[in-house]
Amino acid sequence: MAKDTTPKAVRKVAIITGAAHRIGASITQKLHQSGMNVVLHYRHSHQEAQCLCDDLNAIRPHSAAALQADLHHQESLSPLIEKSQRQWGRLDLLVNNASSFYPTEVADVTEEIWNELLGSNLKAPFFLSQAAAPHLKKQRGSIVNIVDIHAERPLKNHPLYSIAKAGLVMMTKSLACELGPEIRVNGVAPGAILWPDHDMDDETRARIISRTFLQRQGEADNIAEAVLFLARSAPYTTGHILTVDGGRSLNS
Repeated sequence: MAKDTTPKAVRKVAIITGAAHRIGASITQKLHQSGMNVVLHYRHSHQEAQCLCDDLNAIRPHSAAALQADLHHQESLSPLIEKSQRQWGRLDLLVNNASSFYPTEVADVTEEIWNELLGSNLKAPFFLSQAAAPHLKKQRGSIVNIVDIHAERPLKNHPLYSIAKAGLVMMTKSLACELGPEIRVNGVAPGAILWPDHDMDDETRARIISRTFLQRQGEADNIAEAVLFLARSAPYTTGHILTVDGGRSLNS
C-alpha cells in the first residue's frame, strides 16, 4: 500500500453513525483508508467501537475517535455533531447509517415502537443533518444517508421500517434542494448485503439471492465503496440514491 502523505492539517473528517459493526464499521474503515479522519458514533457497542477505533489509530495515530450518543434522544443530536467537529476543527462528511430494524405487525404497533423506528431511521438523520450543516457548508462537504431498496418496495411485516426509509429517501432529495450549492446530499440503498440479526432460514436467503441479477449476495464493502464514491468522486451529484443490490430491485 502506498504511503499516505496527506498533511494532517488538511485531512477531511467524517462522522459515521452506528459505526461499531456491520455496514457502519465497513464504511468507517473505507473512509479511514481513503485518508479521512473518522468519528465513530455508537449507542451501546462501546467495546466494539473502541476496538475499531484503536485499530485505526494504530494504523494512523490520532485519526479516529469514538463518541457515544443515543440518537433517540433529541438532546443528544446537536452535541454529537459539535463534539465531532471539535475533534479536528472541521467536519466534511456526515454518514447517517445507524438504523433500527425489526418486524412489526400493524395491529401490534405502539407509539413507542413508532418513535423508535421513525426516530433512528428518519428523525435522527434529519436533526443530525441540521446540526452538521453549518460545519459542512464551510468545507463544501456532503451528507450520505444509508436508505434501503425497501423504501420503494415495502418489506413484508416491516411497515414502519419501510415507511421510515421512504421518508429518508425524500429527506435526501429535499435536503439536496435546501442545502445546495455548498452541501451535496445523496443516499445509498443496499439490497442483499448482510442478513438481519434475527433468524432467517436458508430457504429465504436463497430466494432473496435468486432474485438478484448477479445471483449472489453482496458485501458490506460494496456499500462502503458507494459511500466513498459519493463523498469523494461525485462532485456534480446531489439528490441521488445509488442502489447497490445486484439488480434485485429491478426484478419483479
